[in-house]
Amino acid sequence: MADSRLLVPELSEAETMGDETALFEELLLQASKELQQSQTASSESTQIQPQPGFCIKTNSSEGKVFINICHSSSIPPPADVTEEELLQMLEEDQAGFRIPMSLGEPHAELDAKGQGCTAYDVAVNSDFYRRMQNSDFLRELVITIAREGLEDKYGLQLNPEWRMLKNRAFLGSISQQNIRSRQRPRIQEMGTLNDPLTAEKGPEKPHLNLWLEAPDLLLAEVDLPKLDGAHGLSLELGENRLVVGGPQRLYQLDVAVPLRINTEESRAAFHRKRRQLMVALPLLSVPS
Repeated sequence: MADSRLLVPELSEAETMGDETALFEELLLQASKELQQSQTASSESTQIQPQPGFCIKTNSSEGKVFINICHSSSIPPPADVTEEELLQMLEEDQAGFRIPMSLGEPHAELDAKGQGCTAYDVAVNSDFYRRMQNSDFLRELVITIAREGLEDKYGLQLNPEWRMLKNRAFLGSISQQNIRSRQRPRIQEMGTLNDPLTAEKGPEKPHLNLWLEAPDLLLAEVDLPKLDGAHGLSLELGENRLVVGGPQRLYQLDVAVPLRINTEESRAAFHRKRRQLMVALPLLSVPS
């Protein structure tokens, strides 16, 4: 078992900096970004041409920002749930619902007055887009998630106030995007080392998602909705084990991982906005 002190300073730094977005990018997305760049011409990457949908206008400290909400049948749809079920999930602060999106690179454009601005293309599944057209709730949810996704990916601070353009479906030109031909496998229901007979009497077992981001990189997301910071949070790693402890015994997670973890290269950060512990777990080897 690795000494938890190797990772706790990273968590404390995330809280002290007050800039979880930048730290999250640094710790968790650097490896996957390099991987995506290397896969641009590979068989696991597909180039798509998103179709225009609608455009919203907002702003940041750097000026006006336009977000082109687009769609493509090549992007997988989210889970098929009713609006009532989705609303209940959101009210219960469940983080299991995801809307797959492709976030394009920023491109400089001119607005209707000929002034400089920045535009981003965000694409969702075409069938889901058609469903969203008939639902103000889904449309506002997609815009919120798209805005937060752009903030996370590019370190932005966008104004939550926005308006939809009435007379144009997009601003500028919609560029092609590269997406994975094969979605990253999601590993669920990892074996727990806790005694099931005492689990109900002890700390809460948080929800865990494990993503195989690359052949040699595993990403872990631990949902901790009762926490608003990393203070008192502990993380211990072994070659085949992940242990998370919450302050005041609020949470306890102890799982066996069927892959060999490189504990010395692993990094973690607490994402305040999502209330998640995010851990990048480089692997020593992957079973053939």
